[in-house]
Amino acid sequence: MMQQQQNPTRRGIGRGIATTGAALALAAAGAHVAIAVARAPILARAARTLKVNDTGYLHLLHASGSILSETGSVSGTLPGAAGVRLDVGENVTATFTIHVRGGGSIVGHGSASLHSSGRYSSFGGTLSVTGGTGRFAHAQGAGKLYGVIERRSDSLTVQTREGTLHY
Repeated sequence: MMQQQQNPTRRGIGRGIATTGAALALAAAGAHVAIAVARAPILARAARTLKVNDTGYLHLLHASGSILSETGSVSGTLPGAAGVRLDVGENVTATFTIHVRGGGSIVGHGSASLHSSGRYSSFGGTLSVTGGTGRFAHAQGAGKLYGVIERRSDSLTVQTREGTLHY
């Protein structure tokens, strides 16, 4: 006896093609979304931004050649206590840490041009905040830096103006 071969009907073929086509379309769409998500930049925003204008009144702890280590109080937007290491030459470079009242600290560096070299040596330039601790652990920022060094006692008055701090 001869076996009859079953031929699929047009409706059966159509259903199979439609089902396969739908599955491929969904897979392609999913792959497209996955690629788009993989290419999307990760954007992080600071939780808080402050406009900063502070003044520090510092006194000499230690001097070695052109290096001055100073400490003192800070008043203004972020009051607290500061430690600064200055290298005073033709230009002034500095690193600083501000221990903010209420917790946390801010660290950074600055550079400035020395404008005079008499008893009162003034300077002006820029500063960058590069990190910190506590609530300022991811702090970033920048501002203008101004200061005066009284050369007899090497006391320092320093100001941050037009600063922006993101943390």
